[in-house]
Amino acid sequence: MPANAAIARGFDLDAARAHLARRDRRLASWMCRIGPLEFDFRRPFDPVDALARSILHQQLAGKAAATITARVVALMPRRGRIDPAGIAALADDALRAAGVSRNKIAALRDLAAKADAGIVPNTRQLARMSDAAIIEHLTQVRGIGRWTVEMMLMFRLGRPDVLPVDDLGVRMGAQIVHGFEDLPAPRVLTSFGERWAPYRTLAGFYLWRVVEATRAASRAGAGA
Repeated sequence: MPANAAIARGFDLDAARAHLARRDRRLASWMCRIGPLEFDFRRPFDPVDALARSILHQQLAGKAAATITARVVALMPRRGRIDPAGIAALADDALRAAGVSRNKIAALRDLAAKADAGIVPNTRQLARMSDAAIIEHLTQVRGIGRWTVEMMLMFRLGRPDVLPVDDLGVRMGAQIVHGFEDLPAPRVLTSFGERWAPYRTLAGFYLWRVVEATRAASRAGAGA
């Protein structure tokens, strides 16, 4: 690939499933039970808007986070999108009235400042950056950690080889699939997950579904 060439969003899910089935028979068994997973990686998004929403959702239940986010979006001059100019135009009191904590206000203002400074790339720039470079750039924003960026890489950009080893659900899924006595530590899962490369993203998607399926079966059994 030429230097600085755009990286396509998404990957061949059929090829990824076939690869994982060859490399991991236990995971392959779960994949058959769960069935094919489909994703639309080409949906347009704005990085600042996506990161702002991630900040607003931190440490809140889904309904409360959605309510506060909707209030903030309603205050934005650009309909339906949180952007740097909109954040800068709002007084702290307006954001507080919308339910945004002081720490999150500081994070939103830092996000806007770093977007204006060019530290937060736009979608065209993201398409020409490696996963590691995107993580390095975006984790400079207050309140944005590696996990948040990994979610963007997986769900928004469709990068094929991302495994969020710090994610509890991914670790639990790996424990269920492979029968680990203890929850695998991130460094252990980093090494173990090399067998799924270069499609660790799809492995992560399935590990989350394994946990969901296991919980559903447990609830069904408890209700029997």
